[in-house]
Amino acid sequence: MEAQAMATVKEALAALYHHPDDSIRTAADRWLQEFQHTLDAWQVADSLLHDERSNLETLIFCSQTLRSKVQRDFEELPSGAFRSLQDSLYALLKKFNKGPAKVRTQICIAIAALAVHVPVEDWGAGGIVNWLSDEMKAHPEFIPGFLELLIVLPQEISSYKIAARPERRRQVESDLCTSANVAISLLTACMAIDQLKEQVLEGFSSWLRFCHGISASELASHPLVHMALSSLNSDQFLEAAVNVTSELIHATVSYGSGTTAEQLPLIQILVPRIMGLNELLKDPSKDEEDVKAIARLYADMGESYVDLIAAGSDDSIQIVNALLEVTSHQEFDICSMTFNFWHRLKRNLIRRESYVSYGSEVLIEAERNRRLLIFRPKFESLVSLVSSRVEYPEDYHTFSEEDCRDFRHVRYDIHFSAVSDVLLDATDVLGGDSTLKVLSTKLAQAYGSCNTKQNSKWQPVEAALFCIQAIAKSVSLEEREILPQVMSLLPCLPHNEQLLQTVCSTVGSFSKWIDAAPAESSILPPLVDILNKGMSTSEDTAAAASVAFKYICEDCRRKFAGSLDGLFQIYHIAISGVGGYKVSSEDSLHLVEALSVVITTLPPESARTALELICQPVINPLQELIQQGDQILQQIPARQLTVHIDRLSSIFSNVKHPAVVAEAVNRYWPILKTIFDQRAWDTRTMESVCRSCKFAVRTCGRAMGMTIGAMLEEIQTLYQQHKQSCFLYLSSEVIKIFGSDPSCADYLTNLIQILFNHTVQLLRTIQDFTARPDIADDCYLLASRCIRYCPNLFVPTEMFQRLVDCAMAGITIQHREACKSILSFLSDVFDLPNSSDGGNYREFINTIVLQRGATITRIMIAALTGALPSGRLEEVSYVLLSLSRAFGENMLNWARESINLIPPQALTDAERLRFLNIISDAASGSSLHTITDRFGEISDVCRRNKTVQDLVQSALRPHDLTFTVVPQQLS
Repeated sequence: MEAQAMATVKEALAALYHHPDDSIRTAADRWLQEFQHTLDAWQVADSLLHDERSNLETLIFCSQTLRSKVQRDFEELPSGAFRSLQDSLYALLKKFNKGPAKVRTQICIAIAALAVHVPVEDWGAGGIVNWLSDEMKAHPEFIPGFLELLIVLPQEISSYKIAARPERRRQVESDLCTSANVAISLLTACMAIDQLKEQVLEGFSSWLRFCHGISASELASHPLVHMALSSLNSDQFLEAAVNVTSELIHATVSYGSGTTAEQLPLIQILVPRIMGLNELLKDPSKDEEDVKAIARLYADMGESYVDLIAAGSDDSIQIVNALLEVTSHQEFDICSMTFNFWHRLKRNLIRRESYVSYGSEVLIEAERNRRLLIFRPKFESLVSLVSSRVEYPEDYHTFSEEDCRDFRHVRYDIHFSAVSDVLLDATDVLGGDSTLKVLSTKLAQAYGSCNTKQNSKWQPVEAALFCIQAIAKSVSLEEREILPQVMSLLPCLPHNEQLLQTVCSTVGSFSKWIDAAPAESSILPPLVDILNKGMSTSEDTAAAASVAFKYICEDCRRKFAGSLDGLFQIYHIAISGVGGYKVSSEDSLHLVEALSVVITTLPPESARTALELICQPVINPLQELIQQGDQILQQIPARQLTVHIDRLSSIFSNVKHPAVVAEAVNRYWPILKTIFDQRAWDTRTMESVCRSCKFAVRTCGRAMGMTIGAMLEEIQTLYQQHKQSCFLYLSSEVIKIFGSDPSCADYLTNLIQILFNHTVQLLRTIQDFTARPDIADDCYLLASRCIRYCPNLFVPTEMFQRLVDCAMAGITIQHREACKSILSFLSDVFDLPNSSDGGNYREFINTIVLQRGATITRIMIAALTGALPSGRLEEVSYVLLSLSRAFGENMLNWARESINLIPPQALTDAERLRFLNIISDAASGSSLHTITDRFGEISDVCRRNKTVQDLVQSALRPHDLTFTVVPQQLS
């Protein structure tokens, strides 16, 4: 059988790597993955690794298989199998001592995982490190393999890929820490062998990272430290030496490392050696990866010693100058390594906690001002340096469309975000107005250069403006020196597309300042002209101009109140699509919002007229489509409707005149109803119409009058026919607004009964929930809203009980939002009796939950232990916490019954007791954070590998609502 299995594995690997048919390769891959989970995989992988005839593909696959089996499936083996497994792995380590490296690494990881699973004494006196020491001394010819195991041990020992219990993991880490000196001694003994120097350095950094137990004075004179520092000038060993030096830096500031004075012997050795590398940063012959390694070392030094640097000594300023040197590097990946240092330095300089040792407020303020004065020039230099890091390349005009798209993604999503953060850090130290002054100098220089016949480079101008807009919120509204000059310069800039896009964005960024500018400055008209230009140049400039226009109208709305004709002209051109504007449908929503907020400032009568004008270009196309007949309306693409309906949503959302908007909603309701009736099958259109109605309800509230009744009648009828989840979401908005209004009780009661009655028929099993996650999500969002806003219409009804039953079936749905809505509903149910007005519902809740408590508890414990992803841990914990607090001793009994179902292979008696104690403590008032952390450990134990997780879920049967636990007989 074993020989046949070995042959099958080889055939599958040959098919995976060499068969020309994709389907055969996919099938082979699937078979091999399934094979790795079988019990036979242990013996087959081991035998093939020992087989001299196995090729490289087989060796790599089998070494990975054996490693993963040791990590996650060690419990499959009989209790006495450790010794034979250890002997086999040891033999394989010696066999692959000289390679292949990939195979040897997997064997080393497997041995490290084995060390986690078995007690220290199984390795002999002193554990695996002492065992390794003895083997290295007895078999020096195998030192390369032993050395890799020494490197891997501290890296893998804490790996969560290893299926170990939390307490076992902690014990292993503690045991390994006590062996650190032995490991360091082994590395020291190997340092004399030149061929092993890089491995020795890797091992040293690995052990330093794992355990910071060696004193600074001892490290300061340690030969491994001196070897690492001397290797910083070696091209061959630079990367490994940098890793060691970084770990030494971290060791001097790690938790429990002692006072700065105690760490000084090591710090005084490290800093001068690192500072001596400064010239290498400027060496053009240096490999880029080497420069990155040195830059990373400087960044580590700066971040780790920022508290010392912030004191402002002469030595500190030298370090800051070196970090400015790194920031000045042309490669963004290198210069950005320092950004976190500047953030930490800023935080240290401005926060009060950095100065508490100075005692009185006077001394604290004096010291803060002293430090800020020292570092002010450095932050000014920083601003000047980073502003050039967002320049467009000179050859941008030659880029293909795809290259342009990639560049914009990197620039806006990565570079600009990082540079913005640095600039904002600088504003905290310098002040927004002073930072603006530095950037305006760069802008003036760039404009002066590009405004000559010899030089027409627009990129530096654009970069300076790009940075100026980044700090807009930090610039004071009273600033009157620089910004007037900047704003007057904007209309004079070259009409390059990318520059115009940034100019438009800059206008929008300073909308609040523009509003605060003196009226006599007449600053607004030329800026609106710029935005007009932007909307007619390209789609990108139109997008920036539309957003800017929205901000300008939001913040300067009162200045526009007398210029409505001009605004309406811009709006109509953009919405109609004729007249030269290049505003997309999505960006046109910004203009709709812009005009809507201006209308809000008008008195009701003027607002009524303006609202009709703004709605006409939206409503007219919808009317024209409806007039073409039902058949055409049903056949046209959803986009032809939603583009207009979405604009209507924006109007209803942003015009804050409830009565005026309510009149419009009533006037346009026949149009919306027709779309409801003719397109109820179309999810996209229905979502758009429901969104429009949602904003109408939110803005108008009780001013909607009879229209709300007609709207609710429409959606409850259509929901039964077409099952659109957006009808439920719209209903939840109605409940939020009208739920507490007694005059609405009758039609709200009818609404929720009809909607919920139909939903529970759709959601009977977990498969139903999985097939309709949107329905489940919006149903339980609506149910939670009913509990919060109208419990009197909901909780005493039979429908409430049916929804609890329905929720039990869907708790373990994998869809994140639907699952969260269900869990939130359940916690709302359990919390209701203890709320301020919930006492009236205690009897109803008790009746329902006491009948179902055992099943709910079993399902929730199943969810905690693997039926739901670990990312739901906090939500699941809160439901268990709520249930415990509401039902105390009953919950404890339910939990005990469920926990006792879990087989001993998964949980020990001590772990069961701990599980139960957590639930008991939850009932006694422990915080959610504490309970979640403690549940997390139990959850990890039950998920430690697939076999255990399957065992737990088979015992708890979360999808079986009829399964009941037989109570244990009392003795």
